[in-house]
Amino acid sequence: MRIAVIGGGPGGLYFAYLWKKRHPEAQIDLFEQNPAGATWGFGVVFSEQALEFLRADDPDTVDAIAPRMESWKNITLNLRGESVEIDGVGFSSIGRLDLLKILQARVRAVGVEPRYDTTIRSVDELDGYDLIVAADGLNSLVRRSFETEFGASVSHSTNKFAWYGTSKRFETLSQTFVQTGLGAFNAHHYRYAPDMSTFLVECDSATWQRYGFADKTIEQSQAICEQVFASTLDGHRLVSNKSVWRNFPWIWNERWSFGNMVLIGDALHSAHFSIGSGTRLAIEDAIALVKAMEAVTDIPAALERYQSERKPIVQKLVKAARTSADWYEKFPEHMQLGLMDFAYCYITRSGRIDDIRLRAMSPAFMARYEASRQHEASR
Repeated sequence: MRIAVIGGGPGGLYFAYLWKKRHPEAQIDLFEQNPAGATWGFGVVFSEQALEFLRADDPDTVDAIAPRMESWKNITLNLRGESVEIDGVGFSSIGRLDLLKILQARVRAVGVEPRYDTTIRSVDELDGYDLIVAADGLNSLVRRSFETEFGASVSHSTNKFAWYGTSKRFETLSQTFVQTGLGAFNAHHYRYAPDMSTFLVECDSATWQRYGFADKTIEQSQAICEQVFASTLDGHRLVSNKSVWRNFPWIWNERWSFGNMVLIGDALHSAHFSIGSGTRLAIEDAIALVKAMEAVTDIPAALERYQSERKPIVQKLVKAARTSADWYEKFPEHMQLGLMDFAYCYITRSGRIDDIRLRAMSPAFMARYEASRQHEASR
């Protein structure tokens, strides 16, 4: 079987690695438009259990990645100079470039040599392949070329965000909310290496307009964000890597394949950064595609099986991601709450956590929250 993989991100690399490892006779060509050492962004975060979902099928990859990850058990929320920790909410993170290098090494070890600096401008260039795996991200060439056939839809959140890094070390995944004279900001920050952290800055469109960010250079925007979060950064600078202001794109496709082409990862669906599942979703898509192709040898039937088995799982998570993103669209309003009510509103925002689950998951936080409610009721 001849397979073309477009996109050298985690999803494309992992599919190429897994299929070639299990089917050494296959010919796999992986095309990536960027150089091997290029990536946008800084760290990527995984929700609790990190890559343990890989353990049963691929322990070697887990063992290669796990030592490079930073892990913690709590979330810290900072509001009006006060802080509260929500215990029992574990996450792990790794530098995006570190993760790519590990997966690049693994894909080469099974005999696939990615073709970097290679841009596919038309799917016509891939004539002769039995299967084309489109792992080419949010701006997928394959999806854009056949939007009607895939039933593609693209929309955007109204909030603006810019993805920075910093040498400031944060002990947990943290959220800092700041009110300024011109509007409200939120920063998502967490360490992904012993001496580096992701620092993603977000604001609503009204704040973005009042600051005139549309007319600011990357350097000017960075300087403003450093000033807004000066106390959080504690003397450290922000680091830019194509850190332009963006609106989060919502990608969805009703049909996951067309002809011999199939979508995975961000080319297929997007999940808001506030739930930390984008990279995991892409890798899980790759695993699901491999398993479907091994269960059914006919490619069209295998692609149909991939969609029918995987789609309900992804829909559930994307729904939670949209609910979470809706909360962030209104975060300046939520900031008017008291600290404990704000924290409770935050942790229950996706609708997947009720009081019973929260008491079991985060007993220390829930005890503090319920004590605060009792105190308010007795006043």
